[in-house]
Formats: sequence, structure tokens, C-alpha cells
Amino acid sequence: MWNKFDVLETIDMIEREHLDIRTITMGISLLPCISGTPEKTASNVYELVCRRAENIVHVAEQLAGEYGIPIVNKRVSVTPVSLICAPFPEKAIMIGQALDKAADNLGIDFLGGYSALVHKGTADYEKLFIESIPELLASTKRVCSSVNIGSSKSGINMDAVRQMGEIVKRTADLTKEQDGLGCAKLVIFANAVEDNPFMAGAFHGVGEAGCVINVGVSGPGVVKHALENIPHANLTEVAEMIKRTAFKITRTGQLIAKEAAKRLGAEFGIVDLSLAPTPVMGDSVAHILEEIGLECVGGHGTTAALAMLNDAVKKGGVMASSHVGGLSGAFIPVSEDIGMIHAAEKGLLNIDKLEAMTAVCSVGLDMIAIPGKTPASTISAIIADEAAIGMINNKTTAVRVIPVPGKDVGDTVEFGGLLGRAPIIPVNPTDSSKFIERGGRIPAPIHSNKN
Repeated sequence: MWNKFDVLETIDMIEREHLDIRTITMGISLLPCISGTPEKTASNVYELVCRRAENIVHVAEQLAGEYGIPIVNKRVSVTPVSLICAPFPEKAIMIGQALDKAADNLGIDFLGGYSALVHKGTADYEKLFIESIPELLASTKRVCSSVNIGSSKSGINMDAVRQMGEIVKRTADLTKEQDGLGCAKLVIFANAVEDNPFMAGAFHGVGEAGCVINVGVSGPGVVKHALENIPHANLTEVAEMIKRTAFKITRTGQLIAKEAAKRLGAEFGIVDLSLAPTPVMGDSVAHILEEIGLECVGGHGTTAALAMLNDAVKKGGVMASSHVGGLSGAFIPVSEDIGMIHAAEKGLLNIDKLEAMTAVCSVGLDMIAIPGKTPASTISAIIADEAAIGMINNKTTAVRVIPVPGKDVGDTVEFGGLLGRAPIIPVNPTDSSKFIERGGRIPAPIHSNKN
């Protein structure tokens, strides 16, 4: 039960500390839409998404007004489209455009699920589907894409890794007038989860119910404010404070998630407690780490502080709800976090340190702008490194890098809104092409054999 002190504390979190429901995401199964022709399938997809999600924006605004909690994004995720268009992969874009039209009609900000799952191997129809990603992202506004290229159980599909390096480059080139913005809508995963409400990597897993509500809650400012009240505490006490704060935030998310599911006639899926930053001052994961004691994020001690933060967030969330899922931890998207931006501009945060940090946080190398001249093989090697971290550590990792056409180290790219801005940071100049061209599959680690 809520008491008056809980209510007052929550109001303070919202008004001064940037607590919000970052997203309400409705997951919709598209499997019933498959028909004998791509035209009929696309029509079925459009009709089903519009019907199922018809009231998502209205209900989100209604709940925000009633509870006084900002709900920033309203989104939809769908069954990986590579499965829906398997009989006609050369017409995949037709399905993607139907989804973009539906998203526009609904008034949502993003729709995720133009996705493929090729972690153990790539079927012929999936190769064709993946080739359609750059054109789709360049010709639509709201559709997001993801490809799962590895897992702890299956290893890493290096043929898919090679292909995805080329896809990233092509996507950047086709959206060069927007500084490669298409790449901000493309995520390459290892160990992708089926109930992630956050874009650009959200898709509706085939093991999910037909229609599900997943909610993502975010409150970096709330955690930082809590730590400001214990400036001389030891790290055990710091971890305990983070855990207690995460508990409170998650309870707020569960309240909204259950009510949204009820009003939308969907099942309640999960609450994803991910500390997802924005470029707004006071809403930064980097600033939490600096409040813990770092002079600047990227310095020695950053990985240890982030590990503690991520673990405490998960522990607090799990205590607050029996349905915590998605990714639930701390995100480190460089362009979307004001503290990360400043550290990168000072040269104190580089891609090698970011890679080390991904071993202990949620997801991976996220929203990083790199030189436009970066070869596709280098991008593939970055993907492979990140997938290896996920595979060995049995965790989700991902890459969302943007090779900005025509720009180099020292330049800055402005994406605007929640996508923020990013200084172009260098990548290692050594040649990885021979390694990538070998192809094949990196075998799963020995500890994956748990049957």
C-alpha cells in the first residue's frame, strides 16, 4: 500500500529528479498475418497492428494524467519480420513499409521488429531479408531493425557478423544526408531477449503471448539524488542505497504496467528497470558514477563502479516485482548521456574503455559515432568483440555504431531529441579483414553445455 510519504517522495522524484516511465511498449504477434501473397500479408500486418494498438497513445496519456507520472514514449514491437516474410523475402520492404504506415497512423514514436535471428546460421531467406535493412531504414521514419548474430548456447555466426558490417556501412551511406541516422535504428545483438521494450532493439519473441505490455522505467536522476544524500558512505552502503531506490522506481513501473495492460486488453509482460539516460542535465548514468567517486567517467575505477551500479539496480528491481525482465540495468549510449558526451569530448572515454564497461552493464556499445571512412570489416570486428563478451559471460550485448559519412575524429554530429549529439571517436586502425573473411562460426563456450 502507498502511504502519504511514498506519494510525496514519488512526486519529488518526478518533479526534481527526472523519474519517468520511459516507454510503454505493446508487443504484437504477427504470425496470424502470414498469407499467400506479400500484398495480403502486408495488408493483414497493417490492420492487426492498428487494431491492437489503437488506444496505446490515448491510454498512456490518460495514465500520465491520472497518476502524474510522465510517460515519454509509446511504442510497438512485433514478431521478427524475417519470419513473417519467409515465403517472399524479396518483398520484405513491403511489410516494413506497412509497419511504418501503421506507426504513423497510431502516433507512436518507434516500432521495433524488422529483425532476424541468425545466431546459429543464416537461411537463404534471412540473407535476402538482411540485405533489405538499409533500404528499409532509409525509406521509413519509425521502424527499427535488429539482428541477433550470436548466443551463449550457439556461438557466434561470423558469416552474419561479416554481413552486418557491410549492412551498417550501407545504411550510413543511404542516410548520409542525415549524418548516417539510419544506423541509430539498427542494433546487432548477441543473446537478444524477447521482451525488451527499449528501441532500437525491441522485438516480440515467438515465445510471448499474442499481445503483451512491457514497460521500461528510467530514473538516473533519482539514483544520483539518493547518493548525494550519503556523500561519506562506504561502497556497501552506496550499493544498498541504489538497491532501495531501484525498488521504489520499479514499484512505480509495475503500477503503470498493470493498469496499462488492463485498459488495453493485453497481458502484463515485464517491467524493465533500465537506467536509460537522456542528453538532459540531471538524467545521466555517467553522473551517477561520478557521484560514487570518479573524477570523470572513463577513468580507472569506472568499470568497477558500473558493475556495482548494474548489480544493485537488478537486485532492487527483482525484489519489487516478480516480472522484471527485458535488460534491466544501466545503459551507456554515448550520444544520449550528457556525462558520457562530455567525457568523450575530453578524450577520457574511448571505445576500448566502453567495451570493457559493456562486460558489466546492460547491452553494449551504444550510439557511438565513428569516422565515416571506417571499413566494414572493422565494424564487423567490433561486433564480433562485443558478441564474444556476451557469449562468454552469458549476457546480452549489442552494437549500435554510426559511421558518419564525411566526418572524422574531432567532428561532432547532432542527432537531436533523445538521440542527442556525439563527438566522432577513433577506432583502432589495424586491419581485421582477414579475420572477418574467414567466416564460419565461433563455437559456443564449454560452459554452455548445461543439458
